Amino acid sequence: MDRPILEGAGTRLKTHAIHIENRELMSITGIKEVISFNDVEIVLMTDLGELRIEGNDLRITKLNVDDGNVIIEGQIIALEYEETTMQKGGLFSRVFR
Repeated sequence: MDRPILEGAGTRLKTHAIHIENRELMSITGIKEVISFNDVEIVLMTDLGELRIEGNDLRITKLNVDDGNVIIEGQIIALEYEETTMQKGGLFSRVFR
C-alpha cells in the first residue's frame, strides 16, 4: 500500500509509519537506507528524514530496502528525527527567497 503523501520537485514520497509493540518490537515503513547500527543505536534514512533509534540490545531482524520496510527488536528507549536539507529547503523557503 504505497500511497504518495507529498510531491515536490518531481519526487513522490511513500507513506512513512512506525509501529511499536511493548517497547520491544518496532516495524517501520518508508525506509530508504540504513546509515549505521549497533546494539544501542540505529540510524535510518526515511522518506521524511533521518531517524535515530536509541535503546539496548537493538537488532535489525528484517530489512527490505526495496520495499522500504524494517523490523527492529530490543529495548526501545527513544526515537529522534534529524532535520534534513529537504526540510530546510522546502516549499516555503523557495517561495520566500
